[in-house]
Amino acid sequence: MAGVDSPCRAALNLSFLKGARRHPHRQGHCPTGVYRPTTTPTPTPTAEEQQARLLPTGDEGDGGGGAPFQADVDYINPNTEDQAEVYGYKRSWLRTSITWIFIMATGGLLRLVFHWVPEWMLYTTHVRCSLEDASKVLVVEEKYKRNFVKNIYEINAENVSLLPRASGSVWKRLQNLLYFLIDASYEREYSVLNSGTNDGGDGCVPDGQQLSDLSLPSKLAVPMQSGTIKEVSSVRVFSCKKVLYLWDSDNKTFYRLPGLDCGQTAQELHYYRGLPWTEQVRRRIIYGENSIKVPIVPIHRLLFLEALNPFYIFQIFSVALWYSDEYVYYATVIVLTSAISLVSEVYQMHRNQKALSSTIQTSDIVQVVRNERVETIPSEHLVPGDVISIPPQGCMMQCDAVLLQGNCIVNESMLTGESVPVTKTSIVDRADIIYNDKEHSRHTLYCGTQVIQTRFYGGEKVVAVVVRTGFITNKGSLVRSIMYPPPVDFKFQQDSYKFVGVLAGIASIGFIYTVITKYLRNLTASAIALDALDLITIVIPPALPMAMTVGILYALNRLKAHRIFCISPRTINISGVINCVCFDKTGTLTEDGLDMRGVVPVTSDGSAKLLGQMVDPAKLPLDHMLFSMTTCHSITIIDSQKIGDPLDLKMFESTNWILEEPGLDDTSKYDMMMPSVVKMKTQEEGNNENVESQPPLEIGILRQFPFSSSLQRMSVITRKLGAPKKNYELYCKGSPEMIASLSTPESVPANFSEELLKYTNEGYRVLALGWRPLELTYIKVQRMNREEVECDLEFLGLLVMENRLKAETTEVITQLHQANIKTIMVTGDNILTALSVGRECGLVDPKLQVITVKGHLPHQGNPPALTYHTTMSKNSAPATVSTHIDGMVHINMDEVTNSYCFAIEGKSWAVISTYFPEILPKLTVRGAVFARMSPDQKQQLILHLQELGYYVGMCGDGANDCGALKAAHAGISLSEAEASVASPFTSAEPNISCVPILIREGRCALVTSFGIFKYMAAYSLTQFVTIMILYSIDSNLTDLQFLWIDLFLITVFAIFFGRTDSYKGPLASYSPPAALLSVAPILSIIIHMITVIGFQTFCFFYVQEQPWYVPFNQTTSDEIYAGHENYAVFSVSQFQYIVLAVVFSRGPPFRKPFYTNYLLSASILVMTVFSIVLTVGPPEFIIDKFELVLPPPDDPQANFFRWQMLLFSLLYCAMAVFIEYVVIDYVFYRKCKSKFHNIYKSKKKYLAIEQDLQNDKAWPPLTSSDIEKTGNADKKELMLDPAKLIKENGKNRKEANGHVHGAVTTVTQFHSSL
Repeated sequence: MAGVDSPCRAALNLSFLKGARRHPHRQGHCPTGVYRPTTTPTPTPTAEEQQARLLPTGDEGDGGGGAPFQADVDYINPNTEDQAEVYGYKRSWLRTSITWIFIMATGGLLRLVFHWVPEWMLYTTHVRCSLEDASKVLVVEEKYKRNFVKNIYEINAENVSLLPRASGSVWKRLQNLLYFLIDASYEREYSVLNSGTNDGGDGCVPDGQQLSDLSLPSKLAVPMQSGTIKEVSSVRVFSCKKVLYLWDSDNKTFYRLPGLDCGQTAQELHYYRGLPWTEQVRRRIIYGENSIKVPIVPIHRLLFLEALNPFYIFQIFSVALWYSDEYVYYATVIVLTSAISLVSEVYQMHRNQKALSSTIQTSDIVQVVRNERVETIPSEHLVPGDVISIPPQGCMMQCDAVLLQGNCIVNESMLTGESVPVTKTSIVDRADIIYNDKEHSRHTLYCGTQVIQTRFYGGEKVVAVVVRTGFITNKGSLVRSIMYPPPVDFKFQQDSYKFVGVLAGIASIGFIYTVITKYLRNLTASAIALDALDLITIVIPPALPMAMTVGILYALNRLKAHRIFCISPRTINISGVINCVCFDKTGTLTEDGLDMRGVVPVTSDGSAKLLGQMVDPAKLPLDHMLFSMTTCHSITIIDSQKIGDPLDLKMFESTNWILEEPGLDDTSKYDMMMPSVVKMKTQEEGNNENVESQPPLEIGILRQFPFSSSLQRMSVITRKLGAPKKNYELYCKGSPEMIASLSTPESVPANFSEELLKYTNEGYRVLALGWRPLELTYIKVQRMNREEVECDLEFLGLLVMENRLKAETTEVITQLHQANIKTIMVTGDNILTALSVGRECGLVDPKLQVITVKGHLPHQGNPPALTYHTTMSKNSAPATVSTHIDGMVHINMDEVTNSYCFAIEGKSWAVISTYFPEILPKLTVRGAVFARMSPDQKQQLILHLQELGYYVGMCGDGANDCGALKAAHAGISLSEAEASVASPFTSAEPNISCVPILIREGRCALVTSFGIFKYMAAYSLTQFVTIMILYSIDSNLTDLQFLWIDLFLITVFAIFFGRTDSYKGPLASYSPPAALLSVAPILSIIIHMITVIGFQTFCFFYVQEQPWYVPFNQTTSDEIYAGHENYAVFSVSQFQYIVLAVVFSRGPPFRKPFYTNYLLSASILVMTVFSIVLTVGPPEFIIDKFELVLPPPDDPQANFFRWQMLLFSLLYCAMAVFIEYVVIDYVFYRKCKSKFHNIYKSKKKYLAIEQDLQNDKAWPPLTSSDIEKTGNADKKELMLDPAKLIKENGKNRKEANGHVHGAVTTVTQFHSSL
C-alpha cells in the first residue's frame, strides 16, 4: 500500500465485519434508528432541524412506510420496505440441556426440524429479554412473514487482534460444524472469530498482535445515526441480510450502519482532506472491506443443504420403506430421478452463484489523498471519509463518492439501464445544504458506474469524498435485493403446502385405521408397521415435486421460444393471474428517441410579444434562438461520436451545426477543462439556409450547469469567438413554466399558456429556451453559482419534439382491455404528455373524463389540501359546474356518467400518501396515469395496488424502474442492462408485445400446475381407496401392479402433462383460479373421489356376487396378495387414473385441447390399449408377472364380467367428464360463484372500492383551478399566468445546489433522462 512506511502494513488485508448497505429511502431521511412509536405528529422541519433530526423536508412525502407500529416493540429500518420488528433473547442453559436431550432421543430428527424452522430452536434454548441484555435477536419481517435469528457480537478494541485466517484448517472446519449443529442462527461470515486480518502470507504480523502494538488508537470509530463519528471502547453489532446494525447505548436501540450520506452538509463534505492510515484502519474495523461479494457455496455443501429439504427427506423415508418391502423397481426409479433432479438443481444454483459473483465482484487500485499527497491502495481498503482522486483516463467506480472538485462524464447504464453518459459536477461548498443522495445525484459517482472522462481546471485534480462502501452503496442495494428477494406470496404455492398437510391428515387417519384393524386380526407387528407406513407413502406422493418441476420447465422453454427469459421460475405461475399491468412510457410504450417537430419562436407585433407559428430549426435566422439550440446541451464527443441525451442530440442535429472539442484525441481533454466549440457548416460542407453570405460563427461553451429534475432546467455560459473580453451569454433550457418564471415579464408572450396547452394536449414534448447577456470575468464565470445567473432571462420560444408510439403498443393495450386487465401508465414525464400518449394508445378512452388530482402541502398556516380538476379530451365538452360550496365545486355525475379516471403527479402522490392516506385506495383503483413519479414512488404504487388485491405486472426499460420491477408480481424488463438482473422476466423484443405472451403462458402454466397437482392428489387418494378396500380382507396390490400404476401410468402422464401449449386465441376475459384450497378445486376433488370410491366399492362387492367367485384366502396373504377382489378393483382403478389425466388436462381458453399434445395423447392411447388387454385377455406371462387371478376363461359369465369392467370404466369416464366440465366448471365456477360472491368480504379489496365509487355520485368534488386562486369560476381551468409564475419564483429563489424549496408546480417538465 503506497504511502505506508511499514512493510508489514503494506501487506495488511483487513477482513473485519462486512459492511452493510443503505436501502434507498426518502429525501434526507436516514432510516438507521430503532423506532419507538409515538402519537405526537411531527411538524415540518427546517433545514437546520432536518440536519439535527434527520427527517424529510416538506417537499417529499414518504408513502412507502412499513407496517403500522405497535407499542412496546422495537423496530429497525422504520418507514421503509425493510422495516422489521426486533426482539432480544439470551441463552437458557436449562432449556438448552432439555432441548438436546430431546434431540438425541429423536435421533436428530428434532434438530432437523429446527433446521427448517430456526426460530423454534431459539424459543426452546433461549428466553426473551431486553435488547440490552440479549445475545441473539429475532428479526421479524411482518410484511413477508419471515424471520431471521441472528447472533449479537461485541467488537472490543482491546481484543481485536491481527490473527491470520484459518478458515481452511481442520480445526476451523470442525469449529464451523460445531457451531452449525449447536446453533441454527450461526453465520460464519459475521463471526468475530474471523474478524482478524490476513498477514498476506509473509508472516510479518505476529499472531495475537494487538492494535496498540502498531501504534493504533485503542478506541473504535463508530459512525452514529446523526452522521458523526463517536469513539468507544466496544460496540455490540449484529448482521442481517448483509446489513450491519450497531447498538446505541444511549438510546438503547440498534441502528443501521450509516455512511457519510446521513446528516452531512455540503460544507462538511468539503472539509474532508483525506483520512490518516490509522483512522482508516479504525473505520475498517466497523465498515469492513469495501467489496460486494456474493458468497459461492461449495457444491458438496449445497448438495447437503438441499438434501435436507422436507420433500427429499420424505423421499428418503419412502424409498427406505419400499426397499425394505422389496418394492425395488419403483424405489430405484424414484432414487434416480430424485438424484438427477437434486444434482441438476444444485449445479444450476452453483453456476448462478458463480455467474452473479463474477458479474458483481470487482476490485481495482485507487488513489487516495492522505497528508496532502496521493497514495495508491487497493479499493477494498476504502472507507467513508476517504478522499479519492479520479484518474484522467477514467475508471470503474468501486464506491459511492461525492465530487468535490472537477467534472466527470459517467456511463451509468448499470443503474439506469441506459447507456447515455451523464455529466457529474462538483457539489457546491455551502453550509445550508444537507447532502441527499437523490437530490444531489448529479454530484454523486455511484459504485459500478464507469467514469469515461474527467475535466478539471489547470493543475487541480478531480477529487471526491467516499460516502458509502460495500453493501451500503446503491450497487450493494441492488445486489442485496437479488440475494434476498421477497418471498413469492402466491396463493397457489401456499395452498399446495396446506393441501399436502391435508393429505398427511388423511394418511394419519388411514394409518391409525390400518394399525387397529390389522391388530384386531392378529397380524404380526412387522406386517402392521410395514403396511401402515406404506399407506403414508401412498397418500403423499413422493413424485409430486418432480411432476410440478417438469410443468414449470415446459413453461420456461415456451417463454424462451418467444425470447422471454426468466430467472425466477416460480414467478411464471403468478403471471397467469395478472389483472393489472403498469407500463413505463418512454422506451416502453413509446420509442426511445425523439423526433424534432419544430420550434415556436417569439415574435413581436409592435404592441405585444406572441408565440408565432412552428418553423423548421434549419430556417431560423442567426439569433439567440438558434444559438441556444446549438449550445444548451450536454453532448460530448467520445471515440469521434457525439454522445449525449437523445433529446439533446436531436435538437443539435436539427441545426446542421458542428460540435468540436479541443485536441486531436480524447486524451487531451484530461489535462484541463477546455471549452467545446460549436460552429456553422460552410457552404461547401452543408446546405444550411442560415449561412447566406455571412462568415461562419464559432461559439465556445465555457460552463455547463447540468440538468436537475428538481430545478427543471439546465443552462450553459458561452462566448462568441472575437467577442469583447467580458461579454458572455447564458442560454437556459427547461420546462416552459420554469423558464417563463425565470424570464422578465415583458419577454413572456401573451399567448404562452394557450400555445403550451395546445402542444402538450397533442402529446408533444415541449421545452422552452431563454437567454441573457453577462458581463463577467472568466474566473467569475467558472466560480459562480447557477442561481446567480439563471434569472432575468429573455424568453426565446418553445422547442417542440415528438415521442412516437411503438407500433405494437395500441394493439397490446386493446388486447389487455378486452381481457379485463387494468392498464396503468407510470412515468417520469409530464402529466399532459402522458395523458395524450395514453389517449393515443387507448390506455385512456379518448372520451373518458380524466380528473387530475393535485396535492398541496401545508403553507403559511394553511392545512394540506387536495383539489380535483376535470379535463376532457378535445372531442368532449367539459363538465357542467352546478354548485359552489366552500371553494369546492360539486358536479352531478349523472349528467356526465360516473365513468372517469384519475391522473396524478408524483408530488401530489407524496402529499396524498402523507396527509390523505384514506383517499389513496380510491385514487389507485381509478388511477390511469401517474406522471412525474420517482423510482421510489413507482415502487410504492405497485405495492399499494398489491395491497388492494391486484396481481400486478410491471413493464419497464431501465433501472429507474428496477424497484417497481422487483416489487411487482411479474416484472418484465425490456433492457438487457443490469435492470434485467433484478427483474424476473427479460424480453429480448424491446416492446410490450411480451406482456400478453407472458400472461398467456402464465395462465397455461398455472392451469397445468393446477391440473398436475389435482391429478397427483387424485391419484394418491384413488390408490389410497384401493389399498384401504383391499386391506379390509388383508389383500393388497402386487408389486408389478404398483409399478404399472406408479411408473407407467402416473409418472408418464405427469411428465407429458405440461407439454400442452397455451391457447393461441384471444386472452380470456377472466383468469384461472389462483387458490388451490378454494371451493371449486376442493369440490372437484371431493366429487371425483366420491365417484371413485363408489365405482371401486361397487366392483369389490359385485365380484363377490358372481357364481364363479372364489373368496380370498387371508391365511396366505403374506405370500399371495391377488384374488378376484384384487382383479376387480385393480381393473377399474387403472382406467380411473387414465380418465383423471384426461379430465384434469384442461383445454381452452387457457390451453390447447389435450389431443394437440401428441406425446400425452399417444401415451394415453397406449396405456388405454394395454389396460384393456390387461383386463380382458392378458397373455400368460403378463398374468404371471402381475400375479392376476382372472375370472375363469371357460365360463361365459366370467368372460362377460371382464367386459363389464370395461363398461363400468366407460361409464365412469362419462361421469368424470360431466362432473369436471358441467358441474364444476360451468354450473359452479361460471354461474353460481358470481351470485354468491360477496365483494365486501373478498380479499380483492378493489372490487368493493370500485362498487362504492360507482354508487357515490358526489365524489370526487371537482375544483376549478382559478376558483382555487381567485374564487372566480369564469376563467379557464389550468390557465398558466406567467406573471404569477414569475412572482412565485421570486419568492422561492432559494436554491440548494440542485434543490429548490417550494418550486412551482408544473404541467410540463423537462426530464432529460427519459
